[in-house]
This record gives sequence, structure tokens and C-alpha cells, in this order.
Amino acid sequence: MTLTTLGLTLSTDPRWVDIAGMKLSEVLIDHAYCEQKAASSCISLIVHFPEKTKLVEVLTPIVSEEWGHFQRVLKELKKRNIPLGRQRKDEYVRQLQEVLFKKGNTEEVFLDRLLVCALIEARSCERFKLLSEQLEDEGLQKFYRELMISEAGHYRAFLDLAEEYISAEKVRRRWKELLEAEARIMQNLELRGDRMHG
Repeated sequence: MTLTTLGLTLSTDPRWVDIAGMKLSEVLIDHAYCEQKAASSCISLIVHFPEKTKLVEVLTPIVSEEWGHFQRVLKELKKRNIPLGRQRKDEYVRQLQEVLFKKGNTEEVFLDRLLVCALIEARSCERFKLLSEQLEDEGLQKFYRELMISEAGHYRAFLDLAEEYISAEKVRRRWKELLEAEARIMQNLELRGDRMHG
């Protein structure tokens, strides 16, 4: 899985995975909540756009997969005697939300919701790849490799859904804008290593 495959324009700072390896309990907790939010986002799209049959068909199994990932992360936490704890603020997602259309043209709002989901899945996929290659724990390497493959499929599904309902030209134009915005966010975020996206 490469940046080109995922469409991302900026690689994760190579120091992130080293810091994440030292703060594994924090990363796992944050990861659990990321999976929970991913399932919730799909449910929200289904609830808000039930008339879009293809969307409902595609996202329903993704809800199950994301919830399954949440359960798998909980098992990894349990193995290590790490309590789930409270959800942490996700500065990456908060800043992404600021560049989205929230009111006005329904099509623009709908497109942005799909594309931001695709973007988060793409960045998660890239981070999972780094963890699968560089963590010392072999079990977690395998775990993150499996999740990387799944997230890549989800990323593609959101882009395909966007093109199902909106012209390819509009999708490409907005996708490029969001990729550029995401790269700026990544450049300016504090490098923490205790967050899946931070």
C-alpha cells in the first residue's frame, strides 16, 4: 500500500511510528475509539440517506466490519491489561471537519461526508501499514496488516459511492481540495505518537 495507491499527498512523519511504539497503550485506546467512530459514521450516513439504496447496501457490512475491529482492539487491550478509558479529542478529525461543507447545497454536504470518510480510512490504512512493518510485537504486526487491507477496501468503497451519486469530475475536484487540506493539517499537527492520526 503506497501513498499513490491511497491518494494521500503527504507521508506520515517517520518519527510517528517510533513514538507510537513507545506509547502503545495510548495508541490502542485511541484506535479503539477510531473504530467505534468509523462504525457510527457509516450508521449516520445510512440514517440520513436511506433513499440511496447502493449506499445502504455498501455501508451496512462496513458497519459490521468496523464494529468487529473495535472488538478486536478491545481484545488486544484486555491481553495487555489496559482499560479502555475515556475517549480523547481527535484534533486531526476536528480540523478536517472545519474544511467541510456543513450547510447549503445538499449534494456538496453529502459528497464531503463521503470523502472525509475516505480520507480518514486512507490515513488509517497508511498508519496501519507503518505499524505492521515496524512494531516489535509480531502479533500486532499481523493484526495491523489485516486491518490495513480492510481499511484500504473501505477507502475505495467511499470513493466509489461518491462517484455512484455525483459526477466523477466534481468528485475528483473536491477530492483534490480535501487532500491538499489534509496535507496542510498533517504538516501543522503536533507530532504526538499517542493518537492514531495525530
